Amino acid sequence: MQTSEGSLASSLRFGALDVAAASRLGAGPRLREENQDNLLLIDAAGQAVWLQDQQPQRRQLARWRQGHARLAVLDGMGGHGHGREAAEAVAGGLLAIPPCDTAAELTRHLDQLHADLQRHFAQLAGTGPRPGTTLTMLELPANGEPLLYHVGDSRLYEITRERVAPLTVDHVPATAFAMAGMLDEQEWWQQVHGEHRPQVSQAFILGNAFANPAQLNDPLFELTPLNLPPWLCALPDRRTLQLRPGATYLLATDGLWSCSDPYGWVSQWPQLLGGRLDAAGMLAALLRAYAAHPPAFFYPDNVTAILLRAPGTAAREETALPGI
Repeated sequence: MQTSEGSLASSLRFGALDVAAASRLGAGPRLREENQDNLLLIDAAGQAVWLQDQQPQRRQLARWRQGHARLAVLDGMGGHGHGREAAEAVAGGLLAIPPCDTAAELTRHLDQLHADLQRHFAQLAGTGPRPGTTLTMLELPANGEPLLYHVGDSRLYEITRERVAPLTVDHVPATAFAMAGMLDEQEWWQQVHGEHRPQVSQAFILGNAFANPAQLNDPLFELTPLNLPPWLCALPDRRTLQLRPGATYLLATDGLWSCSDPYGWVSQWPQLLGGRLDAAGMLAALLRAYAAHPPAFFYPDNVTAILLRAPGTAAREETALPGI
């Protein structure tokens, strides 16, 4: 199933934001048997798009607050079984969560969904391992700043004409080591952003190995300025964001950078996206470049991406966040 020929967001409206979205099996001759990724888009009028059985679904949500929107990408963990079903279940749960105006409110609903789905999949899995899924999402209140919620190793990137900067911290063993003082900044960046290491320390439904690396714990473990190392403390999992005028933001699953040279590939994004006026054209250009690489460059994985452009003229000043 390939859904990248056109943007899944083409019929949706997000106010001043320009949004495009796509999901696909991957690139090259070694494709996965199924797309275990998912995504959710709810526009400012309550029109929703997500995947069920790998096919796009659309629904008008009743009693949705006008002007509020929601965007999310999910990467089901197929190695644990029921990966696609786990991502579908979380996408379905997000459809039922009402619009949230604060990070605390959003967290309360998602903690409940996490616990409910743990019980549901425990019955399906029996004595086998629980499934899991990443969840990286933006809640977009009509009259407030965007809210970020992040679990797993999917990412949110900010892309300007000069640079690309990750706005999330991967929930992976290297981050746990850095939190314990066992990795310095350079080593962490190399392992997380310079290499292909497909392991996670936390996933929605699955639970976390941050609290105690020796066992999997049921609750989700929030990364905050109190437990992150200094060079990552500006990137907590749950926070409000300020979208930079004219900047581009990309929510994506890790198949988009699971390759032999992640640094080199991601550093090309500002040039690939520069000079294009709309989100659909930007995302199409990015996916064309992704597909044009030699087959051995990317590892087999699903790819799901939501690209949004903030209105305004791109500013040239840099933030304190490390870029690529």
